[in-house]
Amino acid sequence: MSNQLKESVESILNNLRTAVKIPIGISNKHIHLTKEDFQKLFPNQEMTMLKPLKQPGEFASNQTVTVIGPKGNLENVRILGPYRKQSQIELAITDARKIGMKLPIRLSGDIENTPGVKLKSSFGECVLEKGAIIAKRHIHLSPVDAQLLKVSQGQCVAVRIDGQDRNMILDDCIIRIGDNFKLEMHIDTDEANAGNITPNSVATFLER
Repeated sequence: MSNQLKESVESILNNLRTAVKIPIGISNKHIHLTKEDFQKLFPNQEMTMLKPLKQPGEFASNQTVTVIGPKGNLENVRILGPYRKQSQIELAITDARKIGMKLPIRLSGDIENTPGVKLKSSFGECVLEKGAIIAKRHIHLSPVDAQLLKVSQGQCVAVRIDGQDRNMILDDCIIRIGDNFKLEMHIDTDEANAGNITPNSVATFLER
């Protein structure tokens, strides 16, 4: 491939990347549980679906619990399915402050050396020894999308989001690639409120 042709292809791909509209998923506080921990909270019950989420196979369950912190509680925190290999709870900074917790900002699944928390339902209790985090904003993509958009696993990118009468540029957005992933950016409720962002808002890549 000649240098001129290579530059033309790269220019087309760069233009494609900045033109793509990334759907926004606003993540409210929620919990992921192992089957063992779920059974502590809901003995002899099964996790049941309230509604499917955009990422294939994931869903909001009908089950909710109370999160008990040092200085207060968060009630009706929803459990998301399916079961996970390790339990974790994802809160916004505002949620954590409400119950007296200072939590690290981590990618989902990165829970080593994180605080634990107590969960309670009408049927039982469960103490998580670790797993309480503020979820780091990230973008889900399939391998095909990642190749077309010239991004790689774990890459840090910047995006612009046009909210209602308030636009935002968010840096430090982490790329997460998976075979079953659909293109979607996940932010928490604090980030959404800061930009007056709704589920109908979209993000676009910015060139670094």
